Amino acid sequence: MRQAPIFFTYRNCPFYPCHQGLEQLNCLFCFCPLYHRPTCPGNPRFLPGGIKDCSHCVFPHLPQNYQQMLDELAAMSH
Repeated sequence: MRQAPIFFTYRNCPFYPCHQGLEQLNCLFCFCPLYHRPTCPGNPRFLPGGIKDCSHCVFPHLPQNYQQMLDELAAMSH
């Protein structure tokens, strides 16, 4: 079985770059699958009313965090 790439950047996205200042931007987790968790390994801010604001978080977009993202997702599925 052929493996899919674990890192890609979609430069044709109308929102690219969604985070400024990153030399490498992994678009695999464009919408963070950890958004609905109250805690996560990223650095979200919480707005009034408890709204989670991840707009400044780059954790899921960094290539070195790919395995941790998979581990977090696997833990959620149990």
